[in-house]
Amino acid sequence: MQFFPTFEFNIITVLFLFFAFMAFINLLYTFVIYGRLAFFKEPAKLSDAQLPPVSIIIAARNESDNLYENLPYLLQQNYPEYEIIVVNNQSIDDSAYLLNAFTQQFENVRVIEVNRSQHIKPGKKLPLTLGIKGAKYEHLLFIDADCKPTSNTWLKSMASNFVTGKELVIGYGPYTKEKGFLNRVIRFDTTWIAVSYFSMALAKLPYMGVGRNMAYTKTLFNSVNGFKSHYSLPSGDDDLFIQEAAKNRNYAINIDQHSYSYSAPHSTWSGWIRQKTRHYSTSNRYSRLKKLMLGVYPASLLFVLFTFIVLMFDADFRWLTLASFLLLTFLKWWIQGRCFNKLDEKSFVAYLPLWDIFYTILMPIIYYSSDKKEVNKW
Repeated sequence: MQFFPTFEFNIITVLFLFFAFMAFINLLYTFVIYGRLAFFKEPAKLSDAQLPPVSIIIAARNESDNLYENLPYLLQQNYPEYEIIVVNNQSIDDSAYLLNAFTQQFENVRVIEVNRSQHIKPGKKLPLTLGIKGAKYEHLLFIDADCKPTSNTWLKSMASNFVTGKELVIGYGPYTKEKGFLNRVIRFDTTWIAVSYFSMALAKLPYMGVGRNMAYTKTLFNSVNGFKSHYSLPSGDDDLFIQEAAKNRNYAINIDQHSYSYSAPHSTWSGWIRQKTRHYSTSNRYSRLKKLMLGVYPASLLFVLFTFIVLMFDADFRWLTLASFLLLTFLKWWIQGRCFNKLDEKSFVAYLPLWDIFYTILMPIIYYSSDKKEVNKW
């Protein structure tokens, strides 16, 4: 067995050099971008005495069951001063009656009603804007009606990041663990996206967060005219807004496990794919640099996989190619495994290289096969 091949100028040599270059790019991206989250250490935060009053804002439409289940968790937050604003967006269920009962019992719960109208665009931007304008406090924290805080210190964990100079806090919103392969795919997708946007934020290239766990100031919202530049799109309140508002290190990430807000995932592939399609609808508004940065890792990995398979059929380059591929795999496993551990998703780490390959192949299939007409439905 000959480990080092005879390097002659032919198509196989060129293919190996291309394989080596793509592997280097893939590994470089892993260390330079994902490595920032892998070795991230929590910075200093506000003390309890410094915590500002906060307005929690929920945009809800036909969410009576979720509000009944999850509002009590928000009302149990261990925090000195806060209010909860629920924007009841054109609901036709029992939300109005339920919310009225909450307001009668709790003085820090307020409701803003949005009457039904065919002229209101789909999405959360109008109800969120109304909630922000009606908020009593400067500091705002956003969560969805179907989300449950992981602890009674969720609010404190998020708000404590509003140190001097920080106007935006990017949090994490995982999905609950259930049985089935689809649930694992959805949870992996959510974690992988979080690894990406946290890492990019740490690399000074913030591009998104999740609207179900995000905080910012009213001043920051007004400074970019809210959602005005992308109001025509149903989505964008958690990515296009961040791309406009996150500047000059005015943002912080929060991966404290007490700050998570959990929600139930879709139970069908079609429902999840529709959700993914809606998220994709904003990607054409991203800057070229951010499109490039987000495409480097999956593109380079696909090229690595293709050339690896071809080179395995060549006896001359087989062993060097295999050794290079295994080295790449183990180094990425180490870095990405640390990222997943930081987000409390340890169950994926053991088979992370396989999930990495599967996900890199699956996402382009979903993107190019999805019905883009679905983006205007909510």
